[in-house]
Amino acid sequence: MNSIKRFFIDRESLAPALVTLLAALFSLLVGIILIFIVSKNPLQSIHNFLLAPFLRSYNFYYLLIVMVPITFTGLALCIVYQLGYMSLIVDASLYSGAVVATVIGTQLSLPAGVHPAVAMLAAGIVGGLISLLPAILKIRWRANELVSSLMLNYVFYFLGSFVILYYLRDRNQTILSSVPFKKTFLLPRLVQNTQLHVGFLIAVAFVILVSIFMYRTRWGYEIRLTGANPRFAMYTGIPVTTVILYAHFISGFIGGIGGAVEMAGLYRAFIWQMNPSYAWDGVIVAMLARRNPKFVPLSAFFFAYLRVGADFMSRRGDVAFEFITLLQGLIILILASDRIVNYFKERQLKKHIMKNQGAA
Repeated sequence: MNSIKRFFIDRESLAPALVTLLAALFSLLVGIILIFIVSKNPLQSIHNFLLAPFLRSYNFYYLLIVMVPITFTGLALCIVYQLGYMSLIVDASLYSGAVVATVIGTQLSLPAGVHPAVAMLAAGIVGGLISLLPAILKIRWRANELVSSLMLNYVFYFLGSFVILYYLRDRNQTILSSVPFKKTFLLPRLVQNTQLHVGFLIAVAFVILVSIFMYRTRWGYEIRLTGANPRFAMYTGIPVTTVILYAHFISGFIGGIGGAVEMAGLYRAFIWQMNPSYAWDGVIVAMLARRNPKFVPLSAFFFAYLRVGADFMSRRGDVAFEFITLLQGLIILILASDRIVNYFKERQLKKHIMKNQGAA
C-alpha cells in the first residue's frame, strides 16, 4: 500500500506515466482531428476507429491476435533498451524464426505438442544467434548497432525468402507461400470459430518470465546496471562484454519464438505479407512500456487497438490505413521529446553542482 501511495505522490515516479498517457491521448486526439479533415463522413469513420474493435467479440479476438507478435518484439526490445542499445535486429530474428519454424513444420513429422515446441526452440536459437551480430560488430569494430541491424534485417529477409521460394514453395500458389504445415505443427485455438490461438498464452507467459528475469535475477540486474553505467558495472566486476552478448541473444531468442508462434498459431502455410517492420511496432510498445516488460501487454494492447481500429476504418470508410503511421510518429516524438527535456535538465543540474563545488 505504501509503495502505491509513493508512486502517486512521488513526482519522479509519476512523471513518466503521465508523459506516456499524454502520448497515447494526444495521438488519439490528433487522429480524430485528421479524420475530420480528410473524411467525407467523419463521425462514421471515428465510430469505426474508436469503437469497432469492441462492438463484436470476433473483432476483439482479432485485436488480441494482433497483440501477439508485437508483444514478443516489445519484450525483446525492452531487454536491448535496458542495455542501452538501439538494435532493431529483432525484425530479422522474428522473420528468420518464422522461416526456421516453417522448415520444421513442413519437413519433420513429430507428435502434436512436441512439434511446435521443437520449432519454437530451434527458431529461438536461430533468432538469438542472429541478434548477436550487431552486438559483435559494435564490440569488435565500433559499428553503429542501429545502422547494422537495419541492414541485416534486409539481408535475412531476402535470405529467408530465398529459402521459401526455392526449397519450400507451394507451386500451386501465385503468392509466396510454402507447402502446407503438418497438422501436428499447428497450435490449438483458444476460442472455437476464431483465430485466437494458444500463442496468446505463450506471449503472456513470456511477459511474466521476462519480468522475473529482468527484476528478480542477477542476470537482469547486470543488464540494467550495464545499461545505466557500463564503466561502473565494469569496475564492480561485471563482465560487460558477456552481458551485452547474452542480453542480445535472449532478445533475439524471444523474437525467434515470436516468429514461430505466429506461423504455428495463425497460418496453415508460410505466408508473409509484410516487409520487415515488426521491430518498429516493438519500438512503440517498448517505449510506451518505459522499457519495463510488465507494462508491455498494456502498450501492446493499445497499439493493437489503434491498428485494428484503423483497419476497420479504412475498410468501411474513406480514410487510408496508413494514417496509423502518423500516430506512431507522434507517439515517438512525444516520448523522445520527454527524453530530450530530461537530458537538458540533467546537464543543467550537473553544471549547477559543479558551479557550487567551485564556489566552495
